[in-house]
Amino acid sequence: MAKSAGVAIGYLSERTGLAVSAIRYYEAQGLLEPWRNAGGQRRFHRADIRRLSFIMIAQQFGFSLPEIRGFLKTLPGGRTPTPEDWARISTSFRDHLDSRIKTLQKMRDNLDGCIGCGCLSLPKCRLYNPQDQAAQKGKGPRYLMGDSPETGKTPEKGA
Repeated sequence: MAKSAGVAIGYLSERTGLAVSAIRYYEAQGLLEPWRNAGGQRRFHRADIRRLSFIMIAQQFGFSLPEIRGFLKTLPGGRTPTPEDWARISTSFRDHLDSRIKTLQKMRDNLDGCIGCGCLSLPKCRLYNPQDQAAQKGKGPRYLMGDSPETGKTPEKGA
């Protein structure tokens, strides 16, 4: 199947509001796969407008470029993604967002209490985390990361 004429990087920049340098950076990071026409000019699929829009939104939600690359790798190469392709990626994206929302809500609700960080600087911390028991569960703010002081449960990796 022959490639369409594609669109120029300037067109993508105009449509998405991204600088040409940002689009080139995303290409270098493996988020876009343009090709070169007979004149050596970089060409993109029109569907890359949607990919770039997804990248911009995902970054606003705090996803790293490697995480975004993981989402985009599930989309088909060589053809424009269908609505079904985008629905599949949105399910995975939604699961990750739900996990982040849960963590943010927990942080908001417990910010003034013990977060299991091991600082033991407040009298309250000595009650909720005696002898820094949270440290046995791993590094970081264990209770905000999903560990429970009551049950000893630890969060699943990647959750």
